[in-house]
Amino acid sequence: MPDITRRAALGGLSLAAALAVSPARALDGPLADLVTSADDFWTAVDAYIYGYPLVTMELTRRVITNVTEVKGTRGPMGHLIKLREYPNATFRDVTAPNADTLYTTSFIDVGDEPWVFSFPDMGDRYFLFPMLDGWTNVFQVPGKRTTGGAAQTFAITGPGWSGTLPPGITQYKSPTAIVWLLGRIYCTGTPEDYATVHKIQDACKLQPLSTWGKNYTPPRGKVDQSVDMKTAVREQVNRMSAGEYFGELCELMKRNPPAEADAPALERFASIGIVPGQSFDKAKLDATFEKRVPEIGFDRIMSHFKFSDGDVQQVNGWGFTTKTGLYGTNYTQRALVTAIGLGANRPQDAVYPTSLKDGNGPLARSYDGSNNYVVNFTKGHLPPAAGFWSITMYDEGYFFVANPIDRYSISARQDLKANPDGSVDIFIQNKSPGADKESNWLPAPKGKFYLMMRLYWPEESNPSILDGSWVIPPVKRLG
Repeated sequence: MPDITRRAALGGLSLAAALAVSPARALDGPLADLVTSADDFWTAVDAYIYGYPLVTMELTRRVITNVTEVKGTRGPMGHLIKLREYPNATFRDVTAPNADTLYTTSFIDVGDEPWVFSFPDMGDRYFLFPMLDGWTNVFQVPGKRTTGGAAQTFAITGPGWSGTLPPGITQYKSPTAIVWLLGRIYCTGTPEDYATVHKIQDACKLQPLSTWGKNYTPPRGKVDQSVDMKTAVREQVNRMSAGEYFGELCELMKRNPPAEADAPALERFASIGIVPGQSFDKAKLDATFEKRVPEIGFDRIMSHFKFSDGDVQQVNGWGFTTKTGLYGTNYTQRALVTAIGLGANRPQDAVYPTSLKDGNGPLARSYDGSNNYVVNFTKGHLPPAAGFWSITMYDEGYFFVANPIDRYSISARQDLKANPDGSVDIFIQNKSPGADKESNWLPAPKGKFYLMMRLYWPEESNPSILDGSWVIPPVKRLG
């Protein structure tokens, strides 16, 4: 994937970006100047926050699909992008990659006609195929948790579509024309399991409804030279002037309509010319808003991390949120998740606790490979997940760490050794803890590093991270 947010790797929600950003610019900056039209200014800021997901999703789509054929993490509209193996420590295409699931993804436009997607029988393998609309809501999640492992064929229909589907095809209604299919299939990473998952990926089919029942080969894509393929998408969005931004937002809303629950907000936004179905007249925007609205809008998005009234939690040195995937009218949370982890799942499917400092309370320090660390899971209290759990090591650039055993994450598939009391220690350090403990070793770099835990299909009953009945243990600095 392109470097969408510098912390988002195909939908892994990382709080690290927010943790590393100051909560807001000082009030002696842009806010210090009096704004002539105060009410309109703050309405524009709210509209900026409201539209951030839709504008970001569209620019992401343009970058990912601006190629003639599938290559690596990019592919034209309607083509299935199939990632075939996990990256190693030399990989630099995206930050915060994972070594747990292989992605099968595509951007499609269902505004003119439905698209049909099918996948084969998955048996007992964990997988999910979440679908995001243009506003980043996960409107459907066929997968092991929701529909079981049997083969399935479904049609994704757009807003306002009415028609009859062929027998045996399930209808999933998208609220918008833009749809991002962001499938993940669990894989152990062995050559044998790679081969098995590749067969599953190759059996997945995606095509327009009008071609159903026929042999279909997606057409080659077309490259738009005006699309910036080098600058991170978030930077592209953030450098837009208010006029450019609202112009883009209004054009996008013509095919990606707002939800009914947004009516009160849209009534306010109409006062500054933002009306669904209509183009935006930049000439009517207060000239003083052009730079200030994006600056203040993005500051408010990022400050939500610290002042979120419970939307983001801090537990024993780990930061995480369980308010992802479906946002209702919580527009600031929706924008924050877009900024730091575009493509996030519903919490019932995945939670991503991230840690930048050890859990030594008031003496907590940033992680550094010159120290040794341990996280202890008491007997019966490993991360409770019905899909899988893992802890991934990242260097200060959020890339995998080269190490003598080529281990970039640790999970139950490492055949972890328990202590005599039944508890399990994970040793996080630069050098091996010894042959007898190496099964429980997560290698660290010599310098700074960060940790991310992944809980896919977290347990929903006690103990559960979703209701707080399972508490993440701290990572203790030794010595």
